[in-house]
Amino acid sequence: MGKLHQMIERNSIVLVLMITIVASIGGIIEIAPLFTIQNTVEKVEGMRVYTPLELAGRDIYVREGCYACHSQMIRKLKTDVDRYGHYSLAAESMYDRPFQWGSKRTGPDLARIGGRRSDEWHVRHLKEPRKVVKGSLMPGYAFLADTDIDPQRIALSIKALQWAGDPYTDEMVKEAAKDAIRQASPDMDDAESIKERYGEKVQIRDFDGNPARVTEMDAMVAYLQMLGTLVDTKALRAAVKAQRQAAESKPAGKAKEVAAR
Repeated sequence: MGKLHQMIERNSIVLVLMITIVASIGGIIEIAPLFTIQNTVEKVEGMRVYTPLELAGRDIYVREGCYACHSQMIRKLKTDVDRYGHYSLAAESMYDRPFQWGSKRTGPDLARIGGRRSDEWHVRHLKEPRKVVKGSLMPGYAFLADTDIDPQRIALSIKALQWAGDPYTDEMVKEAAKDAIRQASPDMDDAESIKERYGEKVQIRDFDGNPARVTEMDAMVAYLQMLGTLVDTKALRAAVKAQRQAAESKPAGKAKEVAAR
């Protein structure tokens, strides 16, 4: 084995060939599952693509590097589930490009932050974190409330995601710029029309407390308030419990049949 190792190291052509083979095997192992991603990710009722405003908020979340301090992945560990709620499902990240699972929790996990705090709380926390959470290390993002969203840029992002394979319809792409405004403008005559495209769970309201403008603060809060709210985890837990009970009752039933014979 030692002589073979020396031969490979001394022969540059053989060394390059071996490196190429090993790298190719590793690449195939990583890439191959992506071709079956539609089959490997179990579909869950309630999941949908991001609305234009939520997508804008997610892009801001990525732009500001929020993933460096917050995870969006609740593990099956008891400590995680007790603190943050039902463990994360693969389907909940199926429209994330890239995934926001994170690898560090300087701040809490945000996978199910939606609906746990009021819009006002989020706005105050984003503007002055330490006035809301004592000792917070998070920087302030007050400038989000002074920066208007760019509806046309959001529409281009929706179009790009449609090209990438996300199930945005042509109508969603066509109405994207207007839908970004509609979601944060409940007084608009056609605000409710966004639900025809994205479902009844879409939250329509003025998120940042300033109805005169639709800002990046609106987008960020809309994104945070959506996280973890699309899937009915209570119904999911009930279904899993029923499946387990059914599976456990089968062996008992078979044992009774054998005893009867």
